[in-house]
Amino acid sequence: MELLLKDGILPNGSTSDIRIEGEIITELGQELSSAGEVINCKGLRILPGFVDLHTHLREPGRENAETVLTGSRAAIRGGFTAISPMANTSPVADSAGVVEQVWRLGREAGLCDVFPIGAVSDGLEGKKLSEMKAMADSAAHVRVFSDDGKCVSDSLLMRRALEYVKSFGGVIAQHAQDPRLTEGAQMNEGIVSSQLGLAGWPAIAEESIIARDILLAHSIGSRLHICHLSTKGSVEIIRWAKSQGMQVTAEVTPHHLLLTDETARTYDPIYKVNPPLRTDEDVKALRAALADGTIDIVSTDHAPHPTEDKDCEWAAAAFGMVGLETALGIVITTMIETGLIDWPRLVEVMSANPAKIGGYITHGMDLKKGSVANIAIVDPSKKWTVDRELLHSKSKNTPFHGWQLTGDVMHTIFNGKVVMRNHNLIGVSHE
Repeated sequence: MELLLKDGILPNGSTSDIRIEGEIITELGQELSSAGEVINCKGLRILPGFVDLHTHLREPGRENAETVLTGSRAAIRGGFTAISPMANTSPVADSAGVVEQVWRLGREAGLCDVFPIGAVSDGLEGKKLSEMKAMADSAAHVRVFSDDGKCVSDSLLMRRALEYVKSFGGVIAQHAQDPRLTEGAQMNEGIVSSQLGLAGWPAIAEESIIARDILLAHSIGSRLHICHLSTKGSVEIIRWAKSQGMQVTAEVTPHHLLLTDETARTYDPIYKVNPPLRTDEDVKALRAALADGTIDIVSTDHAPHPTEDKDCEWAAAAFGMVGLETALGIVITTMIETGLIDWPRLVEVMSANPAKIGGYITHGMDLKKGSVANIAIVDPSKKWTVDRELLHSKSKNTPFHGWQLTGDVMHTIFNGKVVMRNHNLIGVSHE
């Protein structure tokens, strides 16, 4: 099969046709012709497919919130060709059997690559290490391990985990949250929490764990990745660690680039998320850090929930919001339109860098001859309004319903195959 992308704008701003044969890009140039399928990309950006290193798909165990199939549909609508489901499923993905189940469900869906993340500890209980090497040697070939949703708070266990994954080239992705400092916490600790009477979540609960873990990782010479950075102080710690040559990477979510704790004044639990939304000062620091390279990647932390888990009082509501389908629009709106980053930097933070951290060798590749054709084709200036009822995710818990965003994914190509054309998922009716 042959596919020709006509007159698209590459990340560097040049215009080119791209010929794809099978899974591979075979030619770039001007005025190429083809007897196969042709997609007119005039005025559109052709980008490497996005890679999400932090997704929640809920399967197995919470299929009422999301499945691997519905999460994959949401992913390709957002331009993602690889996603990484976290281990906090039921049963927990702490064994070769569970990660292989998730991986095979992704293969069956056939819409994007699904690379499971394995648990660090058995049952996410933080008491003993999981079967990390067995997961690494499984068909799922796991290289990223995280107890996300919970922090690996025991220093000795964290040290052992860092030592263990070093032996086979893995990385620990830490959910930085001191559990004792956040008992009963509901939102960011600050002026707003005091005024609302909601239990505060102090910034130091995140920052102290990050500081501890970068020192532990450095003493071992192991790789550490920090999930969903949310505070200005966390940024400064990561910046210092990198200045010392430490092997640490960090991510930020789209919602932490845009929303602040002021949203809690609505008492609408759609804004309840872990880590909590912070202050405007924190948002500005996160944006600057993503621009200057202190923060390496954008990850969605896509966290679907059934309606009943969010349609309740704040204290009883689940943490989290969906994000796969709005991620690009938020990054363009907050980072590209503001002039903080350019398109090559967007490719780094949403494609190349997460693929490198995860070891996903067929993703995040430059658009050149010989590369695997995992591609997102984007209308960079299109304004669109988020409608939760049109989301492909099984859950609708987006805080951006009714918001207007800039930048829309028009087509998605996975392994050389068009899986979404003009917003329409191939062979999939909207549910």
